[in-house]
Order: sequence, then C-alpha cells, then structure tokens
Amino acid sequence: MKFSVKSFLAATTVLAAVSTPLYAQDTKREYSPVTDEILANPPAEDWLMFRGAWNNQGFSKLDMINKDTVGKLELAWAWPMAEAGIQETAPLIHDGIMFIQTNNNIVEALDAKTGDRLWTYRHELAQLPASWSYQINQARRQKNSIALYKDKVVLTTADAKIVVLNALDGKVVWEKQVLDYNKGYSYTVGPLVVDNKIISAISGCSIAGTAGGCFIMAHDFETGEELWRFNTINDPDNPEQQASWGPVPPENRWGGTPWTTGAYDPETRTTVWGIGMPGPYAELIRGSEDGTTLYTNSTLALDIDTGKLKWYYQHLPRDNWDLDSPFERMIVEQDGKKMVVTVPGKNGIAFGLDFETGKYLWHKETVYQNVVTKIDPDGTVHINEDLIPTAVGEEKFICSSVSGGKLWQAGAYSPLTQTYYVPLTEACNTVTAVQTEFTAGNAVGSMKFGPRVMPEGQTMAGLVEAIKVSPTEGTTKWEYRSRPTPTSSVLATAGGLVFGGDAAREVKAWDAETGEVLWSQRLNAPIGGYPATYAIDGEQYLVIPTGYSAAASSISSAFPEIPLPTGSGNSIFVFKLPKDK
Repeated sequence: MKFSVKSFLAATTVLAAVSTPLYAQDTKREYSPVTDEILANPPAEDWLMFRGAWNNQGFSKLDMINKDTVGKLELAWAWPMAEAGIQETAPLIHDGIMFIQTNNNIVEALDAKTGDRLWTYRHELAQLPASWSYQINQARRQKNSIALYKDKVVLTTADAKIVVLNALDGKVVWEKQVLDYNKGYSYTVGPLVVDNKIISAISGCSIAGTAGGCFIMAHDFETGEELWRFNTINDPDNPEQQASWGPVPPENRWGGTPWTTGAYDPETRTTVWGIGMPGPYAELIRGSEDGTTLYTNSTLALDIDTGKLKWYYQHLPRDNWDLDSPFERMIVEQDGKKMVVTVPGKNGIAFGLDFETGKYLWHKETVYQNVVTKIDPDGTVHINEDLIPTAVGEEKFICSSVSGGKLWQAGAYSPLTQTYYVPLTEACNTVTAVQTEFTAGNAVGSMKFGPRVMPEGQTMAGLVEAIKVSPTEGTTKWEYRSRPTPTSSVLATAGGLVFGGDAAREVKAWDAETGEVLWSQRLNAPIGGYPATYAIDGEQYLVIPTGYSAAASSISSAFPEIPLPTGSGNSIFVFKLPKDK
C-alpha cells in the first residue's frame, strides 16, 4: 500500500475565527441556563438536543398537534439557510430562541415565534488547496454540529475546532484547535455536553493523513482542556481488537469514524456511539486479511468520566463494501430493562442490545440485502464471503448500496407505541476494488461504485418501517413504501404522529399506530435534516428543514418521473395550528 505525503507540504493559510457575530440584535431577552438537570428531563416546550433528549429517541411529549388537528397546520414563517450544501441541520429551541447550524459552520439565532433573526456567527474556515476535494466537502455536510449548555452554544467545526458562543449574542467565549486539519481531521457532527464535559467525535478518519487514529474525546466545558480520548481503531487494552486487523499495524489503519452523536444514560454515566466502516473499503487493499477490524461497524459503550470502554458489539465484521454502521443509537427502557435499539447501517438490519452488557438480544431485516447471511443466537454476524473482492478490478453486486439501506437520516422511537420508526432506501450497486495513490485531503476508499439500482422486482425506492420493539424481538408494526426515497430524519410525538419527508419535496404526518398519511405538504426542495417541534405561549410549532439531498440525488434514477430541484433550496419551514377564532 503506497502512501503519498508530498502534497502535505503545501502551505495553507489559516484565518482566525470571527470573534463577533456578523449581526446582533439589541435585545433584553432572558435566557435560562441549560443545566444538567434540565437536560435530564427536558421541558416539552423546548427541543434541546439534536434528537430531543440524551436517549436519542427523537420523541416529543407535545400533543397539541395530533391526529385530530394535524390537518389544520398552516405556515407560520420560513427562513432561508445562510449557506448551500447538504441539508442536515438540527434546529434547537430554548426560551423562545431557535438555533440553527448551517454548512461551513454558520450559526444563527432566530426568534422561534416570528422567525426574526437575532444574530449570526460565521466561522472563518481554513483555506485548503483545491486538490483536497474530500476534505473541502466536509464543510458542506455539517449535521447537528451545535449543542446547548448553560448559557452557551457549543459548535464543532470542519477545521477540527471546538468553538463556544454566548447564546444571547453569538460572541465567541473560547475556541480550541482539537486536532490538525492539515492531516485531514474535521468535525461533521455536534457534541454531547454533560457534566461540564464536551464529548465530541472527530471525522476525516478515512483521509490519507489521518491513519492510526479516530477518536471520541472529552473536553472541559469551561477551558477546552482535553480530559480523555478513545481511539476507535487502536485499543492497546484489548488484544482481540489489535488482532482483528490482522497484520495491519495501527499506523496503517483508517476508518472507524463516529459519524453520529452518541446517546447518554445519566444513571450509569454511560455514553453509546456508533462507529463507521474500515478503510480502505476492501480487505484486499487494506491488508487485514479475514480480520474483523474492530471497532469498525460497532456500538461502543464508554464511561463518561474516564473514556474507558465498557462493552462493544460489532454489527458488520469484515466490511468490504462501505456498508458502514455509525448511525443513531437510542436508549430504550421497557419494564425496567434498558436496551440499545438501532438500525446502525446501510444493510438496514435492526438490532436490540442489552444496555448494561452489550449482549445481543434480537435483530430484524428491513430492506433487501445480500451481505449478511445469518446472525447466531449469541449475536455473531456471518457475511457472504462470495461477495468479498479477491482481485483488483473484480466486480461484485452488493445490496444494499453505499447510499441505500439506513443512512444518516435518524429514526425515532415512541414510548407510547413502543415502536421504532425508521426511514430506509432500497438500493444496490456494484463495487470494484481499485488501487490508488493516497493523496492529502482525499479519502483512501480505493473502491469504485457502480450506479445505484433497485433490487430485482422492487419498484419502490422508499420505505418507512415501524418496528415494534421489546427486549426479545423487533417485529413489523407497519410499513409505508413510496417511489421517492425518504430524505429526512423522522420525529415521533405524543400526538400519535410521525413526521418525515422525501425526495419529492413532501413532508408527511403518519398515524403512529397504522401508518396512514394524515397530512402532507409539498415544499420547495427535498425534506432534510431533523424535524423538531416546540411550544411558545401555549401554541405548538413544527419545524421542517428542506434543501439539497445527496440521499435523493444518488438514487434519483429509480424515480425519474420526480424531478429534483436544480438549486439547493436550503431553508426551514415552521408550521403551527391556527388560533381559535
């Protein structure tokens, strides 16, 4: 495996972060600190974290918008996002202020009742050489990159910084360069903040210069001092993990990115995170032979105080196809038993794990896939070895595809129905292992992907599946199939509804019990990001992000009758019920 460092010598110019917001409204607003006590029991009228609560369930206790009233929703206001790019924003709402993060690390605060802008902070990113195409693109795929804590907004940036802003005026309190962006490190997801710790997960771990380490890290909230870090591809404390990479030494390992913000359980002080694929994608190129490459495609449980590993479970060993499994992990409690429930990755298989031990409880298949052949009662996952490339240039047909199954769009769990609602995509593609030179700022995937196509006999690219969850099994409650693919996360509410949207620009409200569509609205662009809901002055609001969607464009040939917008259209739309006359 040849590793080129010649372009690492290229000079780059670093611009200091803007120390004041671009626009600030003189306001005498009151803003109550977001404490650990509030985060442990979030008020229904706020939406304080990207999935609403530490458990990542994506569930709101508000019920004013319900099965009887949802048909009356009307537009309250809308706002154009500050920058183009993939629409993966997660609006946060507290004390009547909506905070939104935009690609290229722009943060805005809006009056959540009127949509008036209060302030804008624009982070000046490092100037990178044009040839660093993958790394440059990281800034255009920012998702849920902010968190609220005390009277601050915490931002993680595409040039691997943590920036802490004042919530009321957007001014910088402090910033810290966490890792070296010149090597390829970046942040694409936001942190989890608890007990004065900023728990963050770095990205860029499949870029040439970042071999040997991908990290979940903790920093002191007041000072930025690093408290601990956990390396997802090099754990000296676990001989099994080291052996799982075969002859590949730590300094030649890539991947293991924690692409989605983890969940947290305050009772056990445990945080759980999903981890992505190994790199390069084919074991033929990465040299790991038949090793399982821990902790890639795994769930990790870490001690919040020390960063030490409590347990792990690997959902897809020996990944050869970029079918990574890093997406949302939810903590679900039923009858006193806590579980981790997830559809972790692109093969679309749902899992239930014991929260205390990581022990496998059950699995359930959703979309068509041909990579996993069986899962033993003890949770051991077996793969289809006939699909492993054995020579450079050899083509294999894989389902689901690199852009199919479960992607970043998060599912939601309703404790009222004990059901997990998951947006999914039916898709397949060919994969071909290739040998490439690794260059600065670019990924080391070494894989060629063919066009995304539908599984044989399937005509519906989109699937929203409702999975009834228990400690012993996951079963289908209902499913909703559509020609266009889902392009947003989904939101479950106490009003008995599930909200989400698709590539055809339609946001829908499904009946959480039956899957019947009770309301739909066509907007300006594919529905994206993370829908949220909040309340002000006794009125419930629903916020829906829209904009450019890679999830839509990658499989658009499956629904050619649905044209995609040529512009990004990145916006948020806010709906509410009309006032009683």
